[in-house]
Amino acid sequence: MHPTLLTAASAAPLPKSAATTIAERLFATRRHSLALAAPLTSEDMVVQAMEDASPTKWHLAHVTWFFENFILKQHLDGYQPFDENFNYCFNSYYEALGPRHPRPRRGLLTRPSAERIFAYRAHVDEALEMLLASEQGQSEDLARLIEIGINHEQQHQELLLTDILALFAASPLKPAYQASPSNVDASQPEPLRWFEFEGGIHRIGHASNDYCWDNERPQHDALVHPFQLADRLVTNAEWLEFIADGGYVTASLWLADGWTTVNREDWQAPLYWEKSDAGWFQMSLHGLLPVVPAEPVAHVSYFEADAFARWAGKRLPTEFEWEMAALQASARHDQPANHFRPQRAKDADHQTPRQLFGDVWQWTSSAYLPYPGYRPPTGAIGEYNGKFMISQQVLRGASCVTPAGHSRPTYRNFFYPHQRWQFVGLRLASEAH
Repeated sequence: MHPTLLTAASAAPLPKSAATTIAERLFATRRHSLALAAPLTSEDMVVQAMEDASPTKWHLAHVTWFFENFILKQHLDGYQPFDENFNYCFNSYYEALGPRHPRPRRGLLTRPSAERIFAYRAHVDEALEMLLASEQGQSEDLARLIEIGINHEQQHQELLLTDILALFAASPLKPAYQASPSNVDASQPEPLRWFEFEGGIHRIGHASNDYCWDNERPQHDALVHPFQLADRLVTNAEWLEFIADGGYVTASLWLADGWTTVNREDWQAPLYWEKSDAGWFQMSLHGLLPVVPAEPVAHVSYFEADAFARWAGKRLPTEFEWEMAALQASARHDQPANHFRPQRAKDADHQTPRQLFGDVWQWTSSAYLPYPGYRPPTGAIGEYNGKFMISQQVLRGASCVTPAGHSRPTYRNFFYPHQRWQFVGLRLASEAH
């Protein structure tokens, strides 16, 4: 396990399989959210560390609001909302569902209390159980909505941990969310290796009938030129070399907006890194720990990832290149891509790139845009992805706080170029020789 990151395995949601019903997966997911919040105090749950983050209490309520508004109000006869005021408090960005509390001020919602939010969750879970036990709860359309709700809550489980780290990093006490691991890998990273990939016309996008987000479709052809992809992620040791070589003070390495951001925000290292007489430390969910050389660098923006790649004489992969590599790796391992876990080089299959899933999300050079022929779903659900397809970059893979079963080669995450509070890193690419 990455010593400065966390794999949230306790009470983990059940992966989708023929042996598990959608109801089992739904309530396992719901329990997992509560398990993630269990180490926190009530005070921890109410504070908002920054505008990009949300309080834990808000996450727990918002995912519950999603089930109440998109499923129970529409499909359970006689359902009584827990509190009509919650629609204003816990709507996120759904214009079709009315006004909402401003996102930057979610930390001011001291009321309702955390105890009332837990009661809200229990109320909604009881109603979901009634719905799924009824005849009207057996329809395919309802199953599709519940699947969206499960995946939506899993996304917020990842955000919940990300936002807890942002909160604890802002505390002078540097508290730990979870106990520090006993074994810390002090080794240096193994030499970078490169894999060659042939160019040509490749099918991109989600093909099967398994669940995916609307932004992963429709499948389409993409021209990909021959390229090379690094066998592993960029490490902390390599990032320390970048810093020592003046990476943060060399204007020629940076895009214009990145250079402006570096100077305005006084960036000198990845987010959560601190330098002392004893060396570099990194704030993590295990508290403040020494930077581990061989571990993947995390909490870097697209601007930083792009500058590092330029410093290294390489570039970031496109999202199509990344997907090609992930699909080939998944096929060679003959298992679903979301079962990949971080591997040390000595244990890895050197026929395919490593660390595709389970360490950090990986920046690509691709702008977040619709695929050819994309149409957002009708209704409020259609606001989930489509309206954000502007000014953001695509990330691929999954991080150490991504819930089990929530990653696949076609998954398209997206953030603004300056954002780095998520568990994000990078992999290098280059043109084929």
